[in-house]
Amino acid sequence: MAYKYCPQCAAELVTAEVDGVSRLKCPACAFVHWDNPVPVVAAIVEHEGRVILTRSKGWPEKWLGIVAGFLEKGETPEAGVLREVREELGLEGEIVGFVGHYAFGLRNQVIFAYHVRAEGEIKLGDELEAIQALPPDEIRPWSIGTGPALKDWLKHREGASER
Repeated sequence: MAYKYCPQCAAELVTAEVDGVSRLKCPACAFVHWDNPVPVVAAIVEHEGRVILTRSKGWPEKWLGIVAGFLEKGETPEAGVLREVREELGLEGEIVGFVGHYAFGLRNQVIFAYHVRAEGEIKLGDELEAIQALPPDEIRPWSIGTGPALKDWLKHREGASER
């Protein structure tokens, strides 16, 4: 979201260099819009030996993703990812491990990805249109957003099974 006016004093913001970066700044009160990345949590959900891929409402039919959502104020990433699994799939989950953190510049986000094992009957949340449950070896990760996390998880999983 781009600001046009200062949220502190309502003066019109101007573009100025701050710490070597072009940012929106208020000439009246010195407010700086830092435009820091938004934290997102993502879950590679393993359920009954399969990975759950999701399709959000409004997405094209062939687009799939993993469970993901914004971190809430005062919430740890671990609590946030388990909340997202409950909200989107109606499942109770257990974190198996941290997959990694990923910059998603296109959306100004930083993604914290986890491997979550979940049990129970899947009940789609309000944000989802559909799911697919696939064996891990049938998954083809995409190149942006949560795709690199899925790719890393599959690579680690493959390496672990060769030992």
